Amino acid sequence: MLDQNDLLSACKFDGKGGSSIIAPEDLSGIKTARNTWIHLQLESEPAQEWLREESGLPPIAIDALFSAETRPRCSVIDGGLLVNLRGVNLNPGEEPEDMVSIRIYLDKDRIFSVRKRKLLSVQDIRDELEVGKGPCNSIEFLLDITDRLLGRVGPIIADLDDGIDNLEEQVISNTNASLRGKLWQLRKQAISLRRYISPQRDALAKLVTNQIDWIDNHANQRLRENADRITRYVEDLDSVRERAAIIQDELSTRLSEQMNRNMYLLSIIAGIFLPLSLITGVLGINVGGIPGDKWPWAFTVVTIGIIFAGVIEYFLFRRLKWI
Repeated sequence: MLDQNDLLSACKFDGKGGSSIIAPEDLSGIKTARNTWIHLQLESEPAQEWLREESGLPPIAIDALFSAETRPRCSVIDGGLLVNLRGVNLNPGEEPEDMVSIRIYLDKDRIFSVRKRKLLSVQDIRDELEVGKGPCNSIEFLLDITDRLLGRVGPIIADLDDGIDNLEEQVISNTNASLRGKLWQLRKQAISLRRYISPQRDALAKLVTNQIDWIDNHANQRLRENADRITRYVEDLDSVRERAAIIQDELSTRLSEQMNRNMYLLSIIAGIFLPLSLITGVLGINVGGIPGDKWPWAFTVVTIGIIFAGVIEYFLFRRLKWI
């Protein structure tokens, strides 16, 4: 018998938005049950063994549910749907772009879901069932879980877009090498999110095109809306990546120009003081025969000469348009 480490939850929909809990010892009739949802732990060998022996699911579906690595997908297997989806990781201490997967096999009457890490969207559906506002059947469950997964992706992408807007303003008003770190973090998040959201878009698009007799027109319409919604998210992520690349180029150009200006200024200063350093170097050697070494006005004359030479150099550089 499955324990709480293997069986995360099991319930039967009452058709009115609520549900009743199914005890582990009452799962023996799951093959013929209607409107049931069984939620299992991915890393549980007893859960996998129970599915193979008691659930009546196709072996290929069970293998897909418990595969170590999987991408978002949608496949029709023996009249049921195998759907792998991912949601942003909003667990404490985790990065949102480290997305959490949920694997679902559902037919007209039953739902089997498997997860490795906690997913808040699943908990939302549990809470809705407790107050009588949850799904009434398997297709409504799929629509609800899809809506909630996408609902949590939207704010993350909006934050990325706002972050890019702020970086654009900062690059224009205050070019700073420290902006590279912020830009790198935004690009990393956008790339990671797109890596999983893009195939999820393809999976939802395939789900819309599949002709399943127990999915009515209203459900198909909602699935199509979700497919359009995730397509917009992918386009937004593409926009973030493209804008980040443009900002990177602009930032690199501005930093390069800033460095060139600084180097140019240092070169001009060195060019002005180089002849003056030559004069002071010649007059500063400790050998006999230095002109004016006995004349009390020698230092004053040399100082005036150095200043005059510096002024001449300045105007010469201006005339040559070096400064």
